[in-house]
Amino acid sequence: MHLDPLAILTAFGLIFLAELPDKTMFASLAMGTRMRPLYVWFGTSSAFIVHVAIAVGAGSLIGLLPDWIVKLVSASLFAFGAFMLLRSGGGDDDEDGGTKTVTGFWPVYSTAFMAVFISEWGDLTQITTANLAASDGTWSTAIGSAAALMSVSALALLAGRFIAKRVPLKTVQRIGGLCMLGLAIWTLVEIFTG
Repeated sequence: MHLDPLAILTAFGLIFLAELPDKTMFASLAMGTRMRPLYVWFGTSSAFIVHVAIAVGAGSLIGLLPDWIVKLVSASLFAFGAFMLLRSGGGDDDEDGGTKTVTGFWPVYSTAFMAVFISEWGDLTQITTANLAASDGTWSTAIGSAAALMSVSALALLAGRFIAKRVPLKTVQRIGGLCMLGLAIWTLVEIFTG
């Protein structure tokens, strides 16, 4: 196993910048306001690691998946997340202790894992990782890409926690729900325009 520090930094830089404005970052931010951020991070990071492994191991197979199916499943997951956030952020009767926060490691982990795992299929970062692996080496690319994806997720979760401490939870949930709904609509539009 040969590690090239320049290839690691190249993969990290490209993937980090590509993932920053990505829908997965916003989904992580929204999940982090409703669920335990560390558990969300474990779930998103695990999904990212699986995607990096798939991209570097079999990047050419990504193109064989029907794009519209991947986007339809992704839109459905975003719509479900929007429904859950908007439903819980609706009433005024449970300001202090009544808002239901998803707790427990496995429910949070599996929710975060599946949201990222399904929505990242064929994503720009996965395709970029596959291309980098072909030219810069598998292990170096895998390390740089995984570190970048996990860093963006951590950044989104920290921002989510910061916002949640300064803005009422109901407001954050409504905004997060609207963002998730927007992502669902955006993904559906991509099916018909792409």
